[in-house]
Amino acid sequence: MKIGILGGGQLGRMLIQNALKYDDEWFTLDPAKDAPCANISYFTEGNFNDYDTVLNFGKGKDVISIEIEHVNVDALFELVKSGVKVIPNPEIIQTIQQKILQKEFYKKHGIPSPEFQIIQHKSEAGFPLPFVQKMNTGGYDGKGVQIIRTEGDLQKLWDEPSVLESLVDIDKELSIIVAKNENGETKTFPVTEMVADPKLNLLDFNICPSDISEDIQSQIDAIAKQFIDAANSPGLFAIELFLDKNGKVWVNETAPRLHNSGHQTQEGNANSQFEQMYRVLKNLPLADTDNFGFSGMLNLVGEENFSGKVKYDGINEVLQLSKTYVHLYGKTETKPGRKMGHINVLAENREDLMEKLVHIKSLVKVVS
Repeated sequence: MKIGILGGGQLGRMLIQNALKYDDEWFTLDPAKDAPCANISYFTEGNFNDYDTVLNFGKGKDVISIEIEHVNVDALFELVKSGVKVIPNPEIIQTIQQKILQKEFYKKHGIPSPEFQIIQHKSEAGFPLPFVQKMNTGGYDGKGVQIIRTEGDLQKLWDEPSVLESLVDIDKELSIIVAKNENGETKTFPVTEMVADPKLNLLDFNICPSDISEDIQSQIDAIAKQFIDAANSPGLFAIELFLDKNGKVWVNETAPRLHNSGHQTQEGNANSQFEQMYRVLKNLPLADTDNFGFSGMLNLVGEENFSGKVKYDGINEVLQLSKTYVHLYGKTETKPGRKMGHINVLAENREDLMEKLVHIKSLVKVVS
């Protein structure tokens, strides 16, 4: 099959790396000529937000998918009309790429999500403090999101179409990845627990399996089913969740694609999220998602005050550790906070896993 991916970043790269054991042709579209997918696919340098570029890229492909949701969805609707398969379907991509539509989707389908107000301009804000402002479009990796705690903070409000959302008293941040193929078969990966870097608002570690009760697991299973039924689309979806201090689970947001919170599946599970995504695109039987004991992932991000040609300090020491796996993304230039790679770790128990992750974080630095 000829498979096209909008976006040429690390998610697409790892999908293609996994799929090279099969027989397909991979095509990617990205504005950066040195994108991580550039040297492992038939690569087109171009803007995935441009209607004509996406339309022309999609012509002649058997299936088109995404590794970033901020793409030209009108072109995807047109490709579907012309007989090109688009996974996930353009309707759910369009819903998820706009925070306002995404929140209304949760409300319509009874999916638990924090209370919210929609505003077009900051003058309309009338939501009880404290709250989170999420810009309608363009935000990801902690960008386009800010917390408004006090009356004084109100002057910081962005004058943009936004969702204002109740601030959840968070006990844990969790994620579940659910896949559905065209035959309607679904599979979920075990719930992962996410530990964020408070400075960068980026995922720092994730841990699997998460330390949750049967009741919380049941809430999450119900949310995953509600979402996949409502989305009515084949695809792989990462549902980011908050567990509050009263034991209630809320949906934060959903990504209609591969996700950072699923990277530890590469070595930690019988099959990875990348294998699962491949099977979704080909409408194959979905893969076994069982986990092998405890696994975790540490993001490698550019250190503060370093920009330029990347250098990985401490990688040699990491490579000497057992059950430790380095994944670099092929990005030549680092800058503060840029995701450059990740390290997966396997362990016998949660304590051992956390100890190893903290130790590795102390060893390795992304500099220039």
